Amino acid sequence: MTASNRKGTWVDYTVGQVAALANVTVRTLHHYDEIGLLSPSGRTPAGYRTYGAADLDHLHRVLAYRELGFPLEEIMAIVSDPDTDTMGHLRRQRDLLMSKVERLRGMVAAVDREIESRRMGITLTPEERFEVFGDWEPVPGYGEEAERRWGQTEQWRQAQDRMGSFDKEDFARMQAAQAEWVKELLAAVDEGSAADSERAMDLAERHRQLVGLLYDCSPAQHVGIARMYVSEPEQLNFLVRPDQQRPGLAEFICAAVRANAKRMGE
Repeated sequence: MTASNRKGTWVDYTVGQVAALANVTVRTLHHYDEIGLLSPSGRTPAGYRTYGAADLDHLHRVLAYRELGFPLEEIMAIVSDPDTDTMGHLRRQRDLLMSKVERLRGMVAAVDREIESRRMGITLTPEERFEVFGDWEPVPGYGEEAERRWGQTEQWRQAQDRMGSFDKEDFARMQAAQAEWVKELLAAVDEGSAADSERAMDLAERHRQLVGLLYDCSPAQHVGIARMYVSEPEQLNFLVRPDQQRPGLAEFICAAVRANAKRMGE
């Protein structure tokens, strides 16, 4: 916050001019003067007090710390520290601002998670969600993308209605059923079961029934879902955690679902 005339000579500012320049009130500047936080160092020939270059630099530091939430008493101690020069203040303000940015990012992430949960119909408290889902989190942005793609479908409406009525116990039962299903699926894959075996087709049918807890899912619709696991591998993360997946798992599920649909006459 410095200024000069066209010849390069510093021009002092009146209190009104500084108030307009710094976007503060004249009353604020008078208060800073009264408490000894910032006092104008110059005077006009008529006796009016004016602010010089050093005063405006001082004001800049005061307002920066004020913006960071420091009380005036603490700001007074900080800016009057003889061991801290202008560069020291700037570095400190930058560090404080970066800390504030990180806190704000954390707040944004928390709000995003809440938005994601509500988009997916998960209306549990944070404690209940953690108790049920542990450290599982939806893929960032999935709820918004899912609503964009399927928000106009009957299946989406059914899922939102049904999940909106679920309580903690309902979600816990779903999680337990899916975890057991994943365990048996991986065992079938690891033991070399054929995708068109009775074992694999029974697993496919159980998956269709799990989907059916959210919305009505015909065998033909189930085939479409299974194909998506192959064409969009990230979708498989909602079914099987990435650290549990095996090569060819999506293809196995897709083939088993097709075989089950055929067994059911579709």
